Amino acid sequence: MVKKQCFKSGYVALIGRPNAGKSTLLNHLVGEKIAAVSNKPQTTRHKIQGIVTTGEGQIVFVDTPGVHKPGYLLNRRMMAAVHDAILSVDLVVLMRDASVSTGNGDRFVFDLVKESGKPSILVLNKIDKLKDKSKLLPLIDLYSSEHEFKEIIPISALRGEAIETLLSEIIKHLPENDPIFAEDEMTDQPVRILAAEMVREKILETTGEEIPYVTAVITEKFDDTDPKVTKIYCAIYVERPSQKSIIIGKQGKRVKDIGTKARKDIEHLLGKKVYLQLFVKVVKDWRNQERQLDEIGIRE
Repeated sequence: MVKKQCFKSGYVALIGRPNAGKSTLLNHLVGEKIAAVSNKPQTTRHKIQGIVTTGEGQIVFVDTPGVHKPGYLLNRRMMAAVHDAILSVDLVVLMRDASVSTGNGDRFVFDLVKESGKPSILVLNKIDKLKDKSKLLPLIDLYSSEHEFKEIIPISALRGEAIETLLSEIIKHLPENDPIFAEDEMTDQPVRILAAEMVREKILETTGEEIPYVTAVITEKFDDTDPKVTKIYCAIYVERPSQKSIIIGKQGKRVKDIGTKARKDIEHLLGKKVYLQLFVKVVKDWRNQERQLDEIGIRE
């Protein structure tokens, strides 16, 4: 790989509370859906890397789980991923939902970033929800008075507002380096994990408030030997038989709907036909079982 003159590259952590818009931003930057997006907290469970390469540099974004109070072993591993990401990157991007009032959770995330000692950029997201943009000024004053951010950038990840500005400013603060990945790579995640995450996203979208955080999806078999169609078999974990009934739905209608929506996203990602089969398994208390979390890919 030939080093380009003044080319910059590095790792950048996206840190914020649940629903700050980190995964929406990552998917927009990469140009493909590589992270599950939902209006429910704690949608992201893995530490997902998205790669953006421009003429000036390459950014390896690390999308982390939303910062929250750990309860189950699952949550503790998610928070460990956040701490690990902060320690291992060149730059931290603190994402804040600018459309909501400041709470204790925002203070906790802010303190994590300050205590890391890493160079950081503050991103005030969801400005599309603010009719009066002057409401950003007190928020900017609050954060800038307590920490020296390299930049403070208001954006709308959903609408793509100021995204190019954000990219330019991030690259400006990265070290001069060779590209870390090939120019055509967009993520370090295997397709089998991306497929499982797409299924889980559709579960969250389809079941509403009925199944908030008790589901997990694992790709048990991924067969890509046929050039015309990829066969994917995913297991959906729930903790109780009643939850299994909700996922399956009357006469299997809901699980079929979940599969249809997920299959379309996976086909778009792979650029070919996909056969997707879903199974629902009851695994009691899977969020506290080390082996089950290891299988899902949420490791220590």
